[in-house]
Amino acid sequence: MFKQIKNFLSSFMLIELIKGMAITGRYFFARKITIQYPEERTPMSPRFRGLHALRRYPNGEERCIACKLCEAVCPAMAITIESEQREDGTRRTTQYDIDLTKCIFCGLCEESCPVDSIVETRIFDYHGEKQGDLLYTKAMLLAVGDKHEKQIAADRATDARYR
Repeated sequence: MFKQIKNFLSSFMLIELIKGMAITGRYFFARKITIQYPEERTPMSPRFRGLHALRRYPNGEERCIACKLCEAVCPAMAITIESEQREDGTRRTTQYDIDLTKCIFCGLCEESCPVDSIVETRIFDYHGEKQGDLLYTKAMLLAVGDKHEKQIAADRATDARYR
């Protein structure tokens, strides 16, 4: 009987509503932790795995020697490579495609590369609006590498895995 009266009074006086409003009021005046994304960025690890890039040697020649280890080790089968032999006897890629809709960003392609050609950059804010927008070709990957080479080299210098 006493329990029924207590339940009736607590529901009549809206105790739960008052408790909820107290919690809301507490957080309303608390320090905000929201990041205003385009203007503010959170700190990012140099080991973050984002958008792929192909690197070049300082003389401008592409690093990829078409060994196809990255294609073989890719668990998602997102990498497609075709190559041909040049006049000087070395192999170079004629086609290097990465389908980012298949890629799981595991980093195995980066780890398997003997010449540090394919890397994953810190870029995470990219998108595609049409079906083929996230199929990155060799020219696109080289352009990303050329644009962000300074950051890639700095990340490689500070990361203990590459010492």
